Order: sequence, then structure tokens, then C-alpha cells
Amino acid sequence: MKWKKPAKQICLLLAAALLCCLLLPGCSAGAGRAVQAPAPSPAPTATPEPAPTPEPQPEVTEIRFSATGDNLIHNGIYDQAARRTDGNGYDFLPCYEHVRAFYEDYDVNWINQETLLTDRLAPSTYPCFSTPGQMGRDLYSLGFRVFSLSNNHTYDKGADGLAATGEFWDTMPQDALTCGLYAGPEDYGNITVQTVKGVTIAYLAYTEHTNGIPTPQNAPVNVIYTSETDLMRQQIEQARGLADFVVVSLHWGVEGSHTIADSQRQTAQQLADWGADLILGTHPHVVRGTEWLTAADGRRAFVAYSLGNFLNAQSTPDTMIGAVLGCVLRKTTMPDGEVITEVADPVLYPVINHYEPHYANIRLYWLSDYTAELAQSHGVRGEYPAFSLEYIQRVLRDNINEYQPVAWLERQAG
Repeated sequence: MKWKKPAKQICLLLAAALLCCLLLPGCSAGAGRAVQAPAPSPAPTATPEPAPTPEPQPEVTEIRFSATGDNLIHNGIYDQAARRTDGNGYDFLPCYEHVRAFYEDYDVNWINQETLLTDRLAPSTYPCFSTPGQMGRDLYSLGFRVFSLSNNHTYDKGADGLAATGEFWDTMPQDALTCGLYAGPEDYGNITVQTVKGVTIAYLAYTEHTNGIPTPQNAPVNVIYTSETDLMRQQIEQARGLADFVVVSLHWGVEGSHTIADSQRQTAQQLADWGADLILGTHPHVVRGTEWLTAADGRRAFVAYSLGNFLNAQSTPDTMIGAVLGCVLRKTTMPDGEVITEVADPVLYPVINHYEPHYANIRLYWLSDYTAELAQSHGVRGEYPAFSLEYIQRVLRDNINEYQPVAWLERQAG
């Protein structure tokens, strides 16, 4: 049979066929299972850069602070306040209607309350004042919280007057603070300190004199005079350690004079060196200039030598012109814990005390709202016909122009 191969050739053919089966897919010993390629190794994950730690920032707190001059309450004022209630009490708020919005913008409002406030004693006028307590309640409703009580009229009503005014202040809310009166030497270390938004402010007040009236016998409280310099220094240095800011009021100077005495400048510098940050002058009933002082420790202190009058019924042109100080008390706490304090941005806002002939309708206006027509109708013109808007502007330019909002003057003049 021709188709039969020899045995050797058959073996070679079988070997070749087996080799082909091994080389072809599906012909291996693992036939029936797909052969998978090895999984690729995962790509290495990049390690993210750590976020930079923010640098600690200083913590800054600002207190908007205002200081108002002599609230001097004559009989014309409280008589009109009584008529508004038909004799059933007193209403002083209309006197302040045109200025009240200003105080809403401030964290702290300070005022020199020139006359004793009491609910017990009968009201009285110059030369020995006593004012219905409703005045204090109305001032509180306007936003005033710090009342300086050390002035030349503090002893006007003797020991009983001091007791009566103490009784009044005891009825006021706890955040109505007073300064300048002490229950004897053992009380001199009891300094008034106020905390606002975490910032502490110490208040001290001194007077040059009390109209020749000595401290009354059996008086429950007393003033400290500006001649008691050792005591003043002791208190101011103590206050420096108690508070972030030290505010000192001085009731001093010659009434009716715009002149700053050299002795006043020297005293102000001493107070700054001892620790005062803000020095508020009252008593002359007219405005005086302002000044920056450099204290012994390098701080800058600001002094307003006289804020002039606020509400009053005096009778001369310059006593109709006052100024309210607005400023910022700024506290900066550095990341390392260092605390830096500064008085910043002082501005004097002129205020006009206006009344009609015979002291009728006594009220206050900001200079920005005061018109030439109002000035022409002022009751003070009966004795001083030169009083006018231009007169007011001249007094201000001569005395406080450096911190006077000049735009107000330009707008009024133009």
C-alpha cells in the first residue's frame, strides 16, 4: 500500500504536530482558561506639600470714645423742663434733640456734669447749683455712661448736698459710672474702671478749686485738688497698672479765657509722664486748644485744654460755643502677648448752645446744622449784636482749627 509511511517518519510527524499544539493558543496544558497579562504596577502617589501655617496676626480692638464739656444747668433750663410736663416732673430731652444721634455712634460717652443732681433737694441756680435728678436719667437715655463730678460747684450744697447726690447716683443703673468723689483717704485706691469689648479704661477727675468752700464737715465724700500732686501721681500710676487706658479730667483755668497757661501745659506733661493717655480740660466755659504730648515711656497722650460749654444759660457769646471730642482708643495685642495702646484720630466737633430772647427754648445744635438765620435769632445778640455764624467760625479757627472738621466751616461759609 503506497500510502503507508515508514515508522521513523511517523514519529517525526507526531513530534512536529505536538510542537505546533504547544505553540498555538488554546493548545497548552491549560487549554480552556484565558491567559491574563500581569496587572501593571500602580503609579506612585505624589505626597502633597503641607499647607503653610498662617502667621499669627495681631488682635486689634477699637473703642469709639466721646467727651463732652460743661453741662451747666441754670434755672432757665429746669424751669422750661418743668413746664413741658405741666409741673409733674421734668423733661430735659428736647434740649438735646438735635445732637442725640451723634452719641449713638460711640461705645463710650463721657461728660462733665457741672451741677449736683438730686431727687431730694429743691432745684437752685447760680451761684450754688442743684439740679433735678431727671437730668441724669435723661443724659443716661442719650447714651452717657461716665460722669465726672469733680468741679468748683461740687460743694455748693454742703454735706447734705453731697449726701443727696450720692443717693441719686445709687438709684442709677450699674453701668452709669461716676468719677472724682472719694469717701476719704481710705477710698483713694478705689479707682473707677470700665470694661468695654474687653478693653479697660480707668477714670480720674480733679478740680483746681471749689469756689473757696472747704470740704464740709461730716461730708460723705470729697474731691481731690490739682494742688495735691503726690496723690494725683499715686492714683494715675495705680490706674496705669489697672487698665489699658487712663482718662484724666482736670477742672481748671480762668473762666472765659481761651489762653492756655504755661502751668497747665506743665501739669498736662506731668500727667502724661505718670500714665495718663487722655486729658480732658473743663471749667473755662469756652473752648481752648489741643495738643499731643510724648510721655516719659514714649507713649503719645492727647490733651484738650478746655471743651467749653455744653447745655447752659450763660450770657456771653463765647460761652455759647463748645466742642465735643471724638477719638479712638485702640488696643493691639501682638502674637507674642505684647499689648500696645494708643489714642487715635481725635476730632473736636463744635456744638452751639442756642436760645431765643429772654433765654427761651434753650437747646443745642451741631455747627454742621447751625445756620446764619439761627445765629441772627440768638438771644445773646441782645447784649452782643456781633454774635453771628462768622463770629462762631472765627472763634473756632483761632482756637481749635487743627482738629476742627474744616469742611464744615467751608460749607457754612460758602
